[in-house]
Amino acid sequence: QSVALRLICEREAEIEKFITEEYWSIEARLRTPEGAPFTARLTHLAGNKLDKMDIGTAEQANLAVERIRSKNLSVQKIEKKQARRFPAPPFITSSLQMEASRKLGMSASQTMRTAQNLYEDGYITYMRTDGTTLSDEAVQQCRSVIKKEYGDKFLPDAPRLYKSKAKNAQEAHEAIRPTNLSVLPGRSGGPMQEDQRKLYELIWKRTIASQMENAVLEQVKVDLSEGTDDVILRANGSVILFPGFLTLYQEDTDDDKNESEDNRILPPMQERDATKLVDVTPNQHFTQPPPRYSEASLVKRLEELGIGRPSTYASILQVLRDRNYVKLEKRRFIPEDRGRLVTTFLAKFFAQYVDYGFTANLEEELDAIASGHVAWKEALKLFWRDFKTALDGTKELTITNVIDHLDEELGPHFFPPEKDANGNSIDPKKCKACAENAALPDGKLGLRLGKFGAFIGCSNYPECKFTRPLIVPDGENGDGAALANEPKILGTEPGTGRTVSLRRGPYGPYVQI
Repeated sequence: QSVALRLICEREAEIEKFITEEYWSIEARLRTPEGAPFTARLTHLAGNKLDKMDIGTAEQANLAVERIRSKNLSVQKIEKKQARRFPAPPFITSSLQMEASRKLGMSASQTMRTAQNLYEDGYITYMRTDGTTLSDEAVQQCRSVIKKEYGDKFLPDAPRLYKSKAKNAQEAHEAIRPTNLSVLPGRSGGPMQEDQRKLYELIWKRTIASQMENAVLEQVKVDLSEGTDDVILRANGSVILFPGFLTLYQEDTDDDKNESEDNRILPPMQERDATKLVDVTPNQHFTQPPPRYSEASLVKRLEELGIGRPSTYASILQVLRDRNYVKLEKRRFIPEDRGRLVTTFLAKFFAQYVDYGFTANLEEELDAIASGHVAWKEALKLFWRDFKTALDGTKELTITNVIDHLDEELGPHFFPPEKDANGNSIDPKKCKACAENAALPDGKLGLRLGKFGAFIGCSNYPECKFTRPLIVPDGENGDGAALANEPKILGTEPGTGRTVSLRRGPYGPYVQI
């Protein structure tokens, strides 16, 4: 769990530090001599090939647009080549969790509960596996179903064989598949409960597709210019010549599903065809930070690092949420402050034990113990020797040492840049309560530790009593500084004449009579 939490926290830090940059792309709409529309993108300008960031302003983009409009564009070169796409292997535990998250919106734990029910009811094979092989009987069932349901042209000459790519794969079980592939999804004999039916259909399609023929595509690239390299536009497209396994199943990705240029279908064209320019559009873009991890992409990353086992992925993600180390918003993991504090502490004072390589190597050592190649007592002895050394190294640490390090590392997160009404930068760590009290010197906010956990406090404590939680609820921060050292008088109570004041307590502002 510590390594998974570190991955999530480090990704969030990358996002916070990311600086957005502006760039532009130029797209032209054209017509063939027959009037068929198509779209092309500017790739070369003034004899130079354009990189992604080469057009950085609206002024540069508009100049490029005018340059394109001044040209009489024609087809200069057409490239065509065939490409084959291969089906994905049958499901293992991690890939089932990934695809169920992408296609069905299921969490890892929900996927495993549903798969457990399917297994117990006899619909699928064992669902905790890292093996991609299928039994001979299952392969023959697949081939029979393909021939019957889709025809001979979708059936390859020989069965497909798969081998796991995971670093620490044990392959003790075959892949996750239906026990009887002749039981088609949604028909009699299959599971009827909604979640079970959807997951069974996903497993059935993936298994059958893994034994189907390749898809064959023709990829087309068309270059347009006036005959010089001053302005060159390119139109990309593809045509599916034979759908193969794509008829049944296509693996999803975690990237945004924007339309790809390569998936466009281009109209027929010949070299030297003149084209008619319909319009040229400059499109503004901004670079994007790396996306937060979803359950699918986090499981994939853990698998790539050789961390975890088929039976542990779901529990790892669930524990992080149960302990409030992370939260899931729009199916993406966001670290809570508690999680960031824990990760920063471990990465500083116990770096070896949250290192990705250490965790993966420990998995391999446990495998060696299980297979009898390493003595478990010797492994424990070596582990304890290094761990005790790490513990002894923290004995001289004081709370102040730890807090100062956490404050330094997480300062940009807890104190993001601020600006005043005129747009000038101000110090986000400057205590506003001290600034409003002439009797106090300027105070500096920082991370503090109390009996209820970490909080933000002022360096002038106890003279300045300003505090706030690590996460300030919306609307609370405005009165927090003003109420830190003295109440705010609101008036008097009509019946008794007693003073009514606004004060700040440990749970936020309150009114007292």
